[in-house]
This record gives sequence, C-alpha cells and structure tokens, in this order.
Amino acid sequence: MQETFRLKIAYKVWLDNNGKAFGEGPCQLLKRIETTGSLHQAAMEMKMSYRKAWTTLKDIEARLGFLLIERKVGGVAGGGSQITEQGHNLMHHYEEFRVEVKESLERIFQKHFHSMGNKK
Repeated sequence: MQETFRLKIAYKVWLDNNGKAFGEGPCQLLKRIETTGSLHQAAMEMKMSYRKAWTTLKDIEARLGFLLIERKVGGVAGGGSQITEQGHNLMHHYEEFRVEVKESLERIFQKHFHSMGNKK
C-alpha cells in the first residue's frame, strides 16, 4: 500500500539582537495595540497576561534601543497606548520582509521539492 503525503515548508522568521528582538508574536501585539489603543486589551485578545505583554515589549525595546509604544497613565479620560513612529516603521518593514521571505522560500522549496509530488 502506498501512502500519500504532501510536503510543505515550515519556518519562523524573527529579528535578533543578542537574542530574539522582534517576531510574529510581538508584531501581532503591536497591531492589536494599534487597533484597540490599549496594551491591556491587546494582551487579552491574544490570551496573554498584561504583565507578560508589558515585559515582552520592555525586553524588545531594550534590545532595539527605542520605544515601540507610548503609554498614557489612566485618569478621568482613561489610559492607553499608541504605537511610536519607530514602532510603526518596524512593523511595516517586518511585514514586508516576511512577505518577501515567504515568496523566496516558496520559490526555492518548489525548485528543490516539486518533483517529489504526493507519493511516498
């Protein structure tokens, strides 16, 4: 009996600076902060504790050397967070980079594995 299989490529892409500095998870967190205006709300949407989200962003900011979000302390109008200009630039370039990486890896994968088809 011949089993069928379908190969596909799997990978993760992140930026490194003496350790993981930025990747898909932090990018998603920033996107959610951008839409909700709140680190707390963004963390909840990702099923992440506020503390973990805050610590993650602080660690990334330390590795990168710039702020990703500006935090506003609560009060009558409430608190909130917004993405800094450098944070927006990082998200934008990271997302474009990921698209190009995906396209390139798919092309290289097809070059080397297309002939293997769906047979074992």
